[in-house]
Amino acid sequence: QVQLVESGGGLVQAGDSLRLSCAASGRTLSSYAMAWFRQAPGKEREFVAAITRSDDNTYYTDSVKGRFTISRDNAKNTVYLQMKSLKPEDTAVYYCAARLSSGSYFWRRSMSYEYWGQGTQVTVSS
Repeated sequence: QVQLVESGGGLVQAGDSLRLSCAASGRTLSSYAMAWFRQAPGKEREFVAAITRSDDNTYYTDSVKGRFTISRDNAKNTVYLQMKSLKPEDTAVYYCAARLSSGSYFWRRSMSYEYWGQGTQVTVSS
């Protein structure tokens, strides 16, 4: 079992930056592909970014490319999402997800991930 706890959300203005953290316990994250998803009110949960287990390749949804960066620190058992140039449309609850992985894989579908955090709210005002 992996327990994931997100933190770092908050209320910011458009153009500001935030760094979300996802701290894991129970298992080492080095064996997992990790991802961030978000869900805005009235919308489905959507893929934001992922990082593979074995080679730290990263993938992003088009709307955040160049603004968001996903990274992992296996020594701290933590995954991060650095968000820059935030826009009001980035407002959502952000979730961290993990899936046990054997190689350089990632998944865009939320149902592909086994473990989830409780989410952290990000609100961007215009």
